[in-house]
Amino acid sequence: AKAELDPGDANDNPLSFVNWSEALAAAALDAQAKSRRKFAIMAFLRFCKEGRRPASITLIKGYLEDLRTQGKLVAETREALLWWVAGARRGASAVQGESSSPSRKGKFFTGEAGKQEWRSVAGEAEFRSGAPRERVSDRSMPSAGAEGLDGPEWEQALVKAARVAGLMWRTEQTYRGWARRFVAFMHPRGPRLAEKADVKAFLEELAVKLRVGASTQKQALNALVFFLQEGLHIHLGDFSDFKRAAPGRRVPTVLTRDEVRRLCAALSGTSRLMAELAYGSGLRVMELLRLRVMDVDLDRMQVTVRAGKGGKDRPTVLPRSLVGPIKAHVERLRGLWEKDRDAGVPGVWLPEGLERKYQGAGEQWVWQWMFPSRELSVDPQSGVRRRHHVLDGAFQKAIKRVGEEAGIDKRVTPHVLRHSFATHLLESGTDIRTVQDLLGHESVETTQIYTHVMQKPGLGVRSPLDGG
Repeated sequence: AKAELDPGDANDNPLSFVNWSEALAAAALDAQAKSRRKFAIMAFLRFCKEGRRPASITLIKGYLEDLRTQGKLVAETREALLWWVAGARRGASAVQGESSSPSRKGKFFTGEAGKQEWRSVAGEAEFRSGAPRERVSDRSMPSAGAEGLDGPEWEQALVKAARVAGLMWRTEQTYRGWARRFVAFMHPRGPRLAEKADVKAFLEELAVKLRVGASTQKQALNALVFFLQEGLHIHLGDFSDFKRAAPGRRVPTVLTRDEVRRLCAALSGTSRLMAELAYGSGLRVMELLRLRVMDVDLDRMQVTVRAGKGGKDRPTVLPRSLVGPIKAHVERLRGLWEKDRDAGVPGVWLPEGLERKYQGAGEQWVWQWMFPSRELSVDPQSGVRRRHHVLDGAFQKAIKRVGEEAGIDKRVTPHVLRHSFATHLLESGTDIRTVQDLLGHESVETTQIYTHVMQKPGLGVRSPLDGG
């Protein structure tokens, strides 16, 4: 069926084309045309994902209009999206013709039946029905090593440079995201023609038009300098003269000890243990979720964070009050692990190098996640169905919800527990260098921010309103 961008009253119907990449690879087009079409479709799907909106005819028309407003060429993008819409409609027609038999389980489809849920799988914006389905693993984990090496030539160069430099997976993903935005900004010129003036214009647009913060602009600068200098070998020189976003000083949100107790008391089971460990050990949310059985040493009262921020390991304190709950939790985990082994479930995810060096290590007890998901997940890249750790979004939502229910008039997130850990240690007289080591801060200046929110800063200063 020929796709049009004005289908009458069907403008807002959500569209999904799950296997568009495979269909494009089989299309009767030359390699260069396929590459351009793939890039255009991926750019649109990223636009959908970032805006948390389903793909639809209306959204496509608005997207194309935005490109025109920015003075960018839209003919190729329009042609690519027409092809994508035609494929989405063919897929929708096929699904609507199916019965509600079990074979329909897990399929993507359009329409209003059931509760629709916004999902992003392998970077593609899609709708899933409320029918039973497989859960999808956290995209924060690296996938097969070839992932990212089949994109445009400039992206392949960036991926190779990032992996040679040993960048963390999330850093690589962030840098690739900024590179895509810069390439779109440069269009129709390619990134290999980029000059210092282009980068300055991009960074200044972030500050002036988009009003991003100083940290976001700095992240974009770091990403683009790495992309151009290390990936494309374009040396840009000094960037001291471009318009920087106004820096701001943010005071962290900190809970009182009573608020922490109320928050934890409102939780139960594993969620409570996770919150107490996050607060009691000062862990970032991903450090907490990525803990493995071997990382919690009950004899030495120590938690070891592996590959934390900056790719660094560090030890931190384990609260004595959690020894009993953790022992009981680990015993339950052992039963789950034995059940997975009996069922032949593949081992947990390991970094690629370790997985190659220690084959089968993912099935060993010591490598199991400390906080595994209740259900098995499908890796969107490798297709391996295994047990992943709890997803960060689920934990963050639970903390936010319970914070509201506990009547805490502050924005409560898992990271607030880490802020509270540092502040309460300083208030109790712990040396700031010790707190710095426990938090894993590179500089003590980062830790000093907590001295500004201590209950009695300085030498116990009293407000003049209190008299004296």
